[in-house]
Amino acid sequence: MKKKTSTKKLASLALFTAMSLIMFLIESQFPPLFLPGAKMGLSNLFSLLALVLYGPLEAFAVIVARTLLGALFSNPFALLYSFTAGVLALTLTVLLYEFVFPKLSLLSISVAGGVFHNLVQLTVYLVISETKELVLYAPYLALAGVLSGTIVGTTLLFLIKKIPLSPDRRI
Repeated sequence: MKKKTSTKKLASLALFTAMSLIMFLIESQFPPLFLPGAKMGLSNLFSLLALVLYGPLEAFAVIVARTLLGALFSNPFALLYSFTAGVLALTLTVLLYEFVFPKLSLLSISVAGGVFHNLVQLTVYLVISETKELVLYAPYLALAGVLSGTIVGTTLLFLIKKIPLSPDRRI
């Protein structure tokens, strides 16, 4: 029997996508934090929230919609980086959430996703630019991912305490 998507769920996912897109667009207006290209990645908060509240498919829907719309509203070339890194980092996050959580906290899962996201973006850039020396940038991007993942994960934990969860989700 095929499960129908409720109107409330669809509206929530649309809202998560819109908020994620808004955070992405706002963040893109600011200069990098302390490294070229380094951003907080606050838009990822909403795909993690979708994962916890609804599940992996819904989280992927938020990431895909946000990266496609983000490329449409900002830089289409950025789609290569943000889509690839977003989908692969969310894949890692989903695997950790589904198979390791609660042995590994949501905060730790968010940090792992942040670090992986940055390293995937660097890998994509290395492949495109064929500039092997940029691999030296990896430790700094990993550190930025730790900071970003900590901020996103802490915010996620705060939001989860304020939002009632359905009985089929676990945190």
